[in-house]
Amino acid sequence: MIGVILAAGMAKRLRPLTDECPKCLLKVGERTLLQRTVDAMLAAGIRELVVVTGYRGEMLRDFLTEHYLSPLTSQPSPLNIHFIHNADYEHNNNIFSLWMTRPYTDGKDFLLMDSDILCDPETVQRMVNEQGTALALNRHECGEEEIKIITDANDRVVELSKTCSIADAIGESVGIERIAADYSSALFRELEQMIEHEGLIDIFYERAFERLIPQGHHFRVVDTTDLFSIELDTVEDFNRAKELIPAELY
Repeated sequence: MIGVILAAGMAKRLRPLTDECPKCLLKVGERTLLQRTVDAMLAAGIRELVVVTGYRGEMLRDFLTEHYLSPLTSQPSPLNIHFIHNADYEHNNNIFSLWMTRPYTDGKDFLLMDSDILCDPETVQRMVNEQGTALALNRHECGEEEIKIITDANDRVVELSKTCSIADAIGESVGIERIAADYSSALFRELEQMIEHEGLIDIFYERAFERLIPQGHHFRVVDTTDLFSIELDTVEDFNRAKELIPAELY
């Protein structure tokens, strides 16, 4: 399985913390968000990564090279990392970064993560262990800002967005998706239509997931409510994460 990490954004809502470095190089506890994500993927058996950079991309490349690709011994690196640079990151959103991974991920199994998720590494392991296409779900009452999930009687996702019904939502998407090979092929066909023909480059990739539902392509949910996770969008989120992170994850 391939691990995909989208890390192109400027994280304007985290300023001034991100004035000098990308969001995923911020530290919570003893490690950066990026290091935690890569370590969790390694622990889950992933040995190939696709990392999409943008804002201060050289810092990300240098960090990953120093920590994972510069051998300290004669042993080969445990990771193969493909770097993709989203040069126009100021004018597009994560749907475009996902589209850029097509040469490595179209028709293949991959685990998709944004770079601003702080989570128990068991969450990643649980997703890798799943079969088929699935997304991580935290069950709680939602507000306006979360990517909310609505499912049918068969536990298949029928709606996922910030704007879907709060009353009908069963919880929030954590932001970790396991994409099976058949879904991946359908996804990149849809992304080609959206980006190349409709110019939809400045939206969230969940819109592509929604457009695939009427075509018969569904996510199942994997309940990860019992595991710690938090998405870091604002300075308040960052400060809260430092307070809430379990001691064993510090």
